[in-house]
Amino acid sequence: MKKVTRVFYISAIVAIIFIIWGILPGSNMDNVTNQIQSFIVDKFGWFYLMSATGFVIFSIYLIFSKYGKIKLGKPNDEPEYSYITWFAMLFSAGMGIGLVFWGAAEPLSHYHTPPFGEPTTNDAAKTAMQYSFFHWGLHPWAVYATIAMALAYFKFRKQAPGVVSAILEPLFGDKVKGSLGTIVDFIVVFATIFGVATSLGLGAKQISGGLSFVFDFEDTIMLQLIIIAIVTVFYMTSAMTGLNKGIKYLSNTNIVLALLLMIFVLFAGPTNFIMDFFTTTFGSYIQNLPNMSFRLTPFDTDNTWINDWTLFYWSWWIAWSPFVGTFIARVSRGRTIREFVLGVLLVPTIFGGLWFSVFGGTAINLEHFGGINLIQYINDFGEEIALFALFEHIPMGFIISILAILLISTFFITSADSATFVLGMQTTGGSLYPSNSVKFVWGIIQSGAAAVLLWQGGLQALQTASIIAALPFAIILILVVFSLLKAFKEERHDMEQKRKHRV
Repeated sequence: MKKVTRVFYISAIVAIIFIIWGILPGSNMDNVTNQIQSFIVDKFGWFYLMSATGFVIFSIYLIFSKYGKIKLGKPNDEPEYSYITWFAMLFSAGMGIGLVFWGAAEPLSHYHTPPFGEPTTNDAAKTAMQYSFFHWGLHPWAVYATIAMALAYFKFRKQAPGVVSAILEPLFGDKVKGSLGTIVDFIVVFATIFGVATSLGLGAKQISGGLSFVFDFEDTIMLQLIIIAIVTVFYMTSAMTGLNKGIKYLSNTNIVLALLLMIFVLFAGPTNFIMDFFTTTFGSYIQNLPNMSFRLTPFDTDNTWINDWTLFYWSWWIAWSPFVGTFIARVSRGRTIREFVLGVLLVPTIFGGLWFSVFGGTAINLEHFGGINLIQYINDFGEEIALFALFEHIPMGFIISILAILLISTFFITSADSATFVLGMQTTGGSLYPSNSVKFVWGIIQSGAAAVLLWQGGLQALQTASIIAALPFAIILILVVFSLLKAFKEERHDMEQKRKHRV
């Protein structure tokens, strides 16, 4: 394999050791990782909360700052992709599987177990949707925007290598070209592997849950592993065709399928209720954003809800961010910083809110007004069943369930083949065209990590892996913010000096 760096060998060896540890008889991996997770959440939960909110503040600042006109590329560079294709690609990579998995399950779970107040009341329903907006809104996309903007700026404007360590050169100078850079890029790869493995595991669980629910056969861990193996073949085939073929076409297909599914449920379900719910929740989300952003429970010994939801999500988004950020950066050349941040923050946030209003709103409506006990399906079979249980109570439920399984599969494929591209890029010194052999290695390792986590503990193990992987990268992300600001300031100073010399 040509052009691979030592980051490739170190990361691959560590990942393979992890996979072997997970499949050894009598492995204690689940116990050890749970202890690490408990320590991190107990000691650093506040850090995740402060960091994620800090990235939101930073992103909003850039929109209105004097740096907004700077291009992510040379002054004459034009965007490579249309707005529709750009949104489709960043959205498919960003959170496709998660939206389908949690679209009905999360609001329904919050409705029955709210962060505060009495369950199954009007207030519980409003709070449930508000927190779903919160977990999938500005905060995750601000995390993505921060790392993606930094990568695109240094790669396309400064011609730096497309690796995260290169972003830190304004802070650390040539040290990033030595062992410090290797450590940073290893952390990036480590976080990416387990952040993506979490999503692949969720996708496998929901595909198997959907198949078993629709066709009435047993949902087993073996079925989930078989699904991972089959989908691996598909996404490896897609990855080998390159960014402008497989990933681009599948991303556009994802958006079409997702829109068809959402529009059908919107009009087959309680349309007025859904749109009223969306409108009022969007307002309450904006109104209560500061309070939610800093909410912890220091006087309550039971922090289970925040740990299981908000802290899990913030760590998941941070663990995913090097992967999603690298991919978004790759497809964002030629856009200004203001255009980039507005697009990455607002469009997916609004679409995500509408998505949860349609699926979660329909589920809550069925329970709150229709007396249908959808939560029992979650209690009996798991969160992955919620969407398919919902479809049982709307017209053409069987056909819609098949469409949903297809959508999850295509999201699975695009997330995984995008990740193989990103891992290949990060372990070949930032090459925009990593070789197929490198992508093949990372594709197998990704699927192996997802399979091991499912084997070891299902959804809980997937959540644990994300929380652990996110902590070191959160520190790197904070350094990225300071490095980016320093680079912007230096560029503005250089531009002003040039203007003076012209005069």
